[in-house]
Amino acid sequence: MEDKRAALLPDRSAERPHWLPPHDNGHPAAQRRGLTAVARPESQSESGMEARRGLPRMIGAESAGSGSRAAARRAEGAAEVWERRAAISLYCAAPRCKGLQSSWWVLLRKAMDHARAALSNLFSVEPMSYTRFSIARQTDGDNSHVEMKLSADDEEGGDIERPEHMHVSMAQPQRNGKRLCFLVIAAVLLLLIGFLIGYLSYRGRMQLAARCQDGSGGCEITPTASYLVDGEGTVEEEIQGPPVIFWPELKAMLSKKLSAKNLVDNLRWRVGVDSFEAGEAEDTNMATYIHEEFRNFLDKVWNDEHYIKLQVRGSTKNQVSISINGKEEILETPDAYVAYSESGSVSGKPVYVNYGLKKDFEIIQKVVASLNGTIVIVRAGKITLAEKVANAKEAGAAGVLMYVDSLMYGITDTLIPFGHAHLGTGDPYTPGFPSFNHTQFPPVESSGLPHIAVQTISSSAAARLFSKMDGDTCSEGWKGAIHSCKVTTKHESQIMVKLDVNNSMKDRKILNIFGAIQGFEEPDRYVVIGAQRDSWGPGVAKAGTGTAILLELARVISDIVKNEGYKPRRSIIFASWSAGDYGAVGATEWLEGYSAMLHAKAFTYISLDAPVLGASHVKISASPLLYMLLGSIMKGVKNPAAVSESLYNRLGPDWVKAVVPLGLDNAAFPFLAYSGIPVLSFGFYNKDEEYHFLDTKGDTLENLRKIDNLDALLAAAAEVAGQAALRLTHDHELFLDIGRYSEELLAYQEEFLPYIKEVRELGLTLDWLFFARGDFQRAVTALRRDIANSDGENRVIRRALNDRMMKVEYDFLSPYLSPKDVPFRHIFFGKGPHTLRSLVEHLQLLKTNRSSVDLNLLREQLALATWTIKGAANALGGDIWDTDNEF
Repeated sequence: MEDKRAALLPDRSAERPHWLPPHDNGHPAAQRRGLTAVARPESQSESGMEARRGLPRMIGAESAGSGSRAAARRAEGAAEVWERRAAISLYCAAPRCKGLQSSWWVLLRKAMDHARAALSNLFSVEPMSYTRFSIARQTDGDNSHVEMKLSADDEEGGDIERPEHMHVSMAQPQRNGKRLCFLVIAAVLLLLIGFLIGYLSYRGRMQLAARCQDGSGGCEITPTASYLVDGEGTVEEEIQGPPVIFWPELKAMLSKKLSAKNLVDNLRWRVGVDSFEAGEAEDTNMATYIHEEFRNFLDKVWNDEHYIKLQVRGSTKNQVSISINGKEEILETPDAYVAYSESGSVSGKPVYVNYGLKKDFEIIQKVVASLNGTIVIVRAGKITLAEKVANAKEAGAAGVLMYVDSLMYGITDTLIPFGHAHLGTGDPYTPGFPSFNHTQFPPVESSGLPHIAVQTISSSAAARLFSKMDGDTCSEGWKGAIHSCKVTTKHESQIMVKLDVNNSMKDRKILNIFGAIQGFEEPDRYVVIGAQRDSWGPGVAKAGTGTAILLELARVISDIVKNEGYKPRRSIIFASWSAGDYGAVGATEWLEGYSAMLHAKAFTYISLDAPVLGASHVKISASPLLYMLLGSIMKGVKNPAAVSESLYNRLGPDWVKAVVPLGLDNAAFPFLAYSGIPVLSFGFYNKDEEYHFLDTKGDTLENLRKIDNLDALLAAAAEVAGQAALRLTHDHELFLDIGRYSEELLAYQEEFLPYIKEVRELGLTLDWLFFARGDFQRAVTALRRDIANSDGENRVIRRALNDRMMKVEYDFLSPYLSPKDVPFRHIFFGKGPHTLRSLVEHLQLLKTNRSSVDLNLLREQLALATWTIKGAANALGGDIWDTDNEF
């Protein structure tokens, strides 16, 4: 019998099945695998077709005792399967397949027996015969013996005679229906079981990940390991992956490693130095020190040079004097000056305009017939000096004097602040272009230069000036600490104020210093942490505290990466800016020089400028995209004033209402309004009292030490910034709240609603603007759905979704404006008539002063706002085929 079976084996050497791996006895790889070809006698080398024709006849004769054609066809199919099983048996003759071969067939046979029993129980009939294959191992070690039985009997049972019409009975409709029903039920059960297994597995992973993220429970997850298993199933080697550091553990590391002592020690570099003016020797020495410190901590360190025009104090001091009936009296010859003021001499009638806000000018214009040619007097605070000067120029003033009111700044009668008058950021003589080589640019200047004389004076000089004026007394809200305050002079009076400004222009080289920790998954995605380095005076509070935190964070985060095994997914860049006192010149020039790269790669800027100016209040300025992140961070940082509670508890759940808009004096402003990069600025201050010595010669470490609990305040500010940087480089998904801008747009829509009727009377409509807001909301919902349904482990998909999120801020830069003419194009935080705030102010004129409404400007404002929001919605939606140009 065995000879007959051997004779039935066809010769497949010429037509090896495509589903088997090739073999070559002489190939070293084949010998190593233990594979040998089975030698067949020549009698078995007949054609495959003849063997296949002979095989079913014998099988049919043994199993069913019938020579019918149907039985032959079934047997021929079984033979084909038998050939493949036999070939697999031959392939698995190597020792490494022994355990697999035996266990596989045992499981298969048991499964077939169980299926047979299930059929019998389900249909209460004896199932039809089926084919059982067995590969019996011979005692002589020959593995090529294959036995095939077509039987419904037990494994050990013999053949049972069956009638010839047995196979005909299989085609009965009733039995086919039952079989179909069984198959459908089995398929449904299999699908249900598979779904349940997958769901339970996914749910378990998610619950474990949640515990690891929020720190609510212990989590022990073994990193992915590679195992090399030999033929007996023993582990030969385990390859360890990088350690997994979860967020609670990473947060604790940062808090533990931050040193308040190091923060204060870093401030001592400014002790005994009068000034760190941009481009001067002291600023360059500080840049060298920071560069060397970065090299001690970081692998990538470099500097960026820019050649800029700065206006500095001239060889002769500026002077402020008063003339009464032709007799001139010098009020003050200050050491400080205002950069980008118009040089020369100018005289005019003095007029006091409180803080110099737009509403202050509106009030004074009802009292004074005209401000043309006047010298406007304002006190510091509320808005930047550059904004005060711009408002004065718009009103027609010829010059501006600003003093520090002791009511807001404490007892500072003799202190005179430094400032700049450029309503913008960067080098005003290369607007929109980087100052890598200024000689190549044509003569051009920023539209933010005021071209009026500006000077700062002390509060004592201001008090003497007010005492000389003979006009109406100021209202109580305008007096401040100078009770002799006068609004202006009498019409017939011959009292004039004269400004002599002797500033000069200088070409300076400035240095920005950078260091980087490269990401391990997406190194081309950056979080930038920056601090201003220069200052007109000692600048301990203005620039020293931020630089101290910058150096400490570089040290600590580098230590966590190198010694604790943390692998940030994205890169962290540490930046030290120069010429910040002149309007964030260093930061802006860097943005202008690398704008094409940075808007696509930098997704957050964390500002460290002036983090501690007081202790009683928390000062937050941030993009709405980072509100959720900041709220989460503050829950994990202790309140310096009461360590038993968190910063979040101190502020309460409505802390977002206390967010302060970014000013032009913060380096974060150009990142947000010019480059469309989300920003975060966090610190401490006294809400009702400005820091007395800011931008003065009194900004020393000794005066800064007068702030209670200074060390703890510095450490808390550093921890917030450090946690933000680490969290943004730790998670798979960027911690950006894309839905927050929907709420901001809805808030603006509520401000637009009262003017629907008036706008329609002009033949216009606000509907398109409202529809655009709805499109943005739907795009946010669609992106959230894509994130929820995506494979979080797929890096390509994850990166694509993160890129869509990080572009949201950039998409709110109006693409219909030139960055050269309108550098701050952001419709929420920019400067100019294209902003949503400017649109609201214009609509308000429809009710208060309809005749002053500019219809063409209103049309342009509505168009710019509508299509910028619509464009942001389209970009957030994803691919071009998913967008719709109809509302």
